[in-house]
Amino acid sequence: MDGVALLEQEVRELIRRRGVDPLRDPESLDGVVREALVAYDERSLRGHVPPLADPAAAAKTVLDAVAGFGPLQPYLDDPEVEEIWINEPSKVFVARNGRSELTTTVLTADQVRDLVERMLKTTGRRIDFSSPFVDAMLPDGSRLHVVIPDITRTHWAVNIRKFVVRATHLEDLVALGTLSPQAAQFLEACVVAGLNILVAGGTQAGKTTLLNCLAAAIPPRERVISCEEVFELKIPLPDWVPMQTRQSNLEGTGEIRLRDLVKEALRMRPSRIIVGEVRAEECLDLLIALNSGLPGMCTIHANSAREALTKMCTLPLLAGENIGSRFVVPTVAGAVDIVVHAQLLDGGRRRVTEICAVPGRIEGDVVELEQLFALHNDRLVRTKGYPPHPERFERVGYDLARLLAPRFEGVA
Repeated sequence: MDGVALLEQEVRELIRRRGVDPLRDPESLDGVVREALVAYDERSLRGHVPPLADPAAAAKTVLDAVAGFGPLQPYLDDPEVEEIWINEPSKVFVARNGRSELTTTVLTADQVRDLVERMLKTTGRRIDFSSPFVDAMLPDGSRLHVVIPDITRTHWAVNIRKFVVRATHLEDLVALGTLSPQAAQFLEACVVAGLNILVAGGTQAGKTTLLNCLAAAIPPRERVISCEEVFELKIPLPDWVPMQTRQSNLEGTGEIRLRDLVKEALRMRPSRIIVGEVRAEECLDLLIALNSGLPGMCTIHANSAREALTKMCTLPLLAGENIGSRFVVPTVAGAVDIVVHAQLLDGGRRRVTEICAVPGRIEGDVVELEQLFALHNDRLVRTKGYPPHPERFERVGYDLARLLAPRFEGVA
């Protein structure tokens, strides 16, 4: 056994004897580690234990193992790492700036299982043969997703998506090059005016960050209720109630679905409703809420603004046989006002590639779209479309013609 392993063993024994909770009492844990390190150094000078090449690094490794997530903790602490995933114990990947890389970290199958169990310990969620999938939030806000055999072939598949806060307001997205100044000002006006906004894009396109920035533009006097599968949104408003889903218990009862949260939110006197991501039949409940005059926003996986609208017209059909396209299509046309599409481009750049308006018209069974902004020569530029409900902009003091007047701006 090497020196670091011996030090960790001694720290764990001291913790057990003194009844220290590593998660709830970090100060006592630091004291235990320092005490154990001093005692270890004294014994190493006598040749009783192998010396530590770097005592400070050894102490950090022990702290990570005892109170953190062991070999994964350095990646969780690294602000440049956006995501961590394990395909098998010997293949641990991370993503930096949208690009994936295979790390030198090699685990064992037991280590992977122990890490997952430790991550789930404080969440109240579980994973086993009857529930082979789990979504949970780690203490730092990162999102954990795990799948186990026999759903996977051999190994546990673990994914940790860190919420790297690089932008909290629309102006931050302008600074990052995700939005043009004019597009940001227009989207802020849309939020203040109470238009319903659909944020679309692929995986890792920055949808949640964009939704957070849009939500930050909501007037502070409004009451916001958000519904998510796992807590990811961070909305800087005083009157905000976040809710998340819950999986069923061991008896198969107690599950709270996303559509249950949407229905419940309507009973909580919301000024706005925000759904982190629509994936299935909860889309119907959200559309009904938006169609009743309650402003809202949500995200959806889609490759374009057009495909996002098509998906919004399809997902409600999952709610039951009595729901048909003759009801859903006009409901989508009347409920969605603005579609913002984001994309992860080559080199890891995240950009808004188009902003479209939904004027409320239907051609056949297709909801019409009008493009307001589009990516052209790597710049988000104004096009010819016009948003619906101009009276709402005027009511809150925005000059829509001035907002959408052609401008000659620098790089978007």
